[in-house]
Amino acid sequence: MDKEKYYITTAITYTSGKPHIGNSYEIVMADAIARFKKLEGRDVWFQTGTDEHGQKIEEKAKAAGITPKEFVDRIAGQIMDICDSLNIGYDRFIRTTDEDHERQVQKIFKKMYEKGDIYKGSYEGMYCTPCESFWTESQLVDGKCPDCGREVKSAKEEAYFFKMSKYADRLIDYINTHPDFIQPVSRKNEMMNNFLLPGLQDLCVSRTSFKWGIPVDFDDKHVVYVWLDALSNYITGIGYDADGEGSDQYKKLWPADLHLIGKDIIRFHTIYWPIFLMSLDIPLPKQVFGHPWLLQGGEKMSKSRGNVIYADDLISLFGVDAVRYFVLHEMPYDNDGTITWELMTERYNSDLANILGNLVNRTISMSIKYFDGFVSSTGVTEPVDDDLKKICTAAAATVKEKMDTMHMADAVSEVFTVFRRLNKYIDETCPWVLAREESNRNRLSEVMYNLVEGICIGANLLKPFMPETADKILMMLRGTERDFEFLSEFGIYRSGTKVTEDPQMLFARVKLEDIMAEVEKIQKKQREEYEKENGIVAEDDEKNAAAIHVEPKAEIEYDDFAKLQFVVGEIIECEEVKKSKKLLCSKVRIGDSVKQIVSGIKAYYSPEEMVGKKVMVLLNLKPATLAGVVSEGMILCAEDQDGNLSVMTPEKDMESGSEIL
Repeated sequence: MDKEKYYITTAITYTSGKPHIGNSYEIVMADAIARFKKLEGRDVWFQTGTDEHGQKIEEKAKAAGITPKEFVDRIAGQIMDICDSLNIGYDRFIRTTDEDHERQVQKIFKKMYEKGDIYKGSYEGMYCTPCESFWTESQLVDGKCPDCGREVKSAKEEAYFFKMSKYADRLIDYINTHPDFIQPVSRKNEMMNNFLLPGLQDLCVSRTSFKWGIPVDFDDKHVVYVWLDALSNYITGIGYDADGEGSDQYKKLWPADLHLIGKDIIRFHTIYWPIFLMSLDIPLPKQVFGHPWLLQGGEKMSKSRGNVIYADDLISLFGVDAVRYFVLHEMPYDNDGTITWELMTERYNSDLANILGNLVNRTISMSIKYFDGFVSSTGVTEPVDDDLKKICTAAAATVKEKMDTMHMADAVSEVFTVFRRLNKYIDETCPWVLAREESNRNRLSEVMYNLVEGICIGANLLKPFMPETADKILMMLRGTERDFEFLSEFGIYRSGTKVTEDPQMLFARVKLEDIMAEVEKIQKKQREEYEKENGIVAEDDEKNAAAIHVEPKAEIEYDDFAKLQFVVGEIIECEEVKKSKKLLCSKVRIGDSVKQIVSGIKAYYSPEEMVGKKVMVLLNLKPATLAGVVSEGMILCAEDQDGNLSVMTPEKDMESGSEIL
């Protein structure tokens, strides 16, 4: 019987620089999905790769003094190294500079042109180089790119355009009749309400102001717009041929079962891409899932600060499976997740060392101590066994349910529910007490068998998420990989099997102070690399050597500044936020009103120190919820290059509510 196919893709990574852990999360999530589908018995094809054309890359290569191809070769190599370090099992890593891809993109462009969907005109409007996106004046937000918030440039050039409006109604109808096409639902609503229903404008699909792109073969002063180029990888990478029927692989795999992408590029994948496919008379992918972002808690990542978190640095301190566990477990379904070195250390110790590592180590050690490592079922059961078996055998179906709906963090948690229940079972059965009486020997043997069998079930379910760890567990227990259908059965572990005599410690507890000492070295290296890349040379004299380099931001107009309302506030109450190690919650009197403001200053001020202070407050900041507490503004602080904070206070005793001009 042929296996049912499953074709999954990630967005291909833009080769403008080394991706940080927030960029790498997506590839880990896709790998976990691909591995889980294989566990279910599906015939999986997993494609990822790099997006290597565009104006931004041409500019970066010029600044580096190398050719664009040399530049993208270097970055693509880094990205492939990151994939390898994260144990990513992709089937094809496509690069948009691959010859087969470039040849098909030229054919696709020509086919659309000959069909009348692409026409020649001239473009005049705004262009965001970092996003490689075109915008009209009306689409800008405060004069900036609505996607990334950065500056846009006016652009005027001859260009080819795609008739987006021709397919808009057809796409709207498709989305309405295929409710699972765009997930989560919030992303679908955003696309419908902000783009499709107001009406689509024709899309510029070629450029003449730079050369680093795929040439339009019938008009070679034009290069293909980078998004038409990049999106096409999903079909060119599996053998699509615009002039024919395509390869057997293409016929087997398309349409894709899942495009897994970041929420910031949902518009390109759920509007541009489906319309391009309609133009080519190709079926649409079954689902596009726009995952949230993994953010560094409370601060912007910047190489000048040295606080960018890269996957390889995390792996060097915690190991690959610990990193995979963290990013998968900490990412909510629809909201952004948070990563910090402190959170990573906490999860490593609490979940991996305590719950999982300790369970496996105790079980093997007791098997060796009480039975010379032999694990045998004796059939001497007690009622306490029933609940354990129920939890273990129900886990596979629950994990599948969570994976089918893309609730990745919940799926991982369900696997750890098995390990938590096994730890509880040890406390309930007390093997060390049973071992005191020879009459309990058969019962003790059954308890040890139940523990080993439960761990084997858990390890098989763990494998898509933490493959190396799962393999180590099964190896030490002399367990076997099981087909998914058998993970709902208890008692498959072969009675009389002997576990390893030399168990490995899966996860040894680490000290936060040791981790942070290594982090400081990593951050120092980042700052040095940034200074070298940007030509920042330290002066010999002590004053200049200690000077902080100020990274400039984009200029703003006075009208932008005038929107901000700064006032003096007096702190009348302050307390720690219970669910946070960093936050204080202050009640701030501002004139005749009192505002509640949450600030990440717990490491620098006690609540007692804050009470009575006059502080500078940004009053009209939109309220936000931090660690479950609503914050109605921002207390302004200064931060030095070592990360030390100081709240900003007025030089003279000013009345609360006084305006800061």
